[in-house]
Amino acid sequence: MHIVKLGGSLYHTAELKSWLALLSDYSLHDSVVIVPGGGPFADMVRQAQTIHQFDDHHAHHMALLAMAQYGLLLHALMPTALTIHTPAEVPVTPQLAIWLPDDQLLKADEIRQNWQITSDSLALWFAQQLPNSKLSLIKCVSVDTGVMSELSSRNILDQGFQSLFQQRPISSQLIHYQRPNLFPDNGLVLE
Repeated sequence: MHIVKLGGSLYHTAELKSWLALLSDYSLHDSVVIVPGGGPFADMVRQAQTIHQFDDHHAHHMALLAMAQYGLLLHALMPTALTIHTPAEVPVTPQLAIWLPDDQLLKADEIRQNWQITSDSLALWFAQQLPNSKLSLIKCVSVDTGVMSELSSRNILDQGFQSLFQQRPISSQLIHYQRPNLFPDNGLVLE
């Protein structure tokens, strides 16, 4: 089982469709669940919170909806994918699925409802719910280290990722969006 977070920054790239095709092909042999970033939809939530000064709980809820919007866009580009709302819905047989997070995620006590938890941590949390899963984070940023604390300090990973990882480590890697040849197992290992 491979959980793949497609960063919201891929929204503006030509490579987005190539990644969807690659993941669809790979899912013929092993299940793949795409966790969408928030992309421009989450950027609007940040902007709205700045303008209207509402609390992080509501911003977090809106950011989950932003991820679901991006997920629906991905589904429009890859309509053969299954859409799911919880880890329990992951298909047993190899298939491509897209996670559309919903209100149920707000009940998960281990997930803080603030900007320290973004789609990176939510992808990790999703992977932690499934046995024998691997996590790949596809991002538009080039890095030369897999050290989580350094990646968090550079805002490449969110602030909550490392502590969530330490609760239940999962095989995790970071892959630059222009290096699809590194998928599924040759990305930069997170440690």
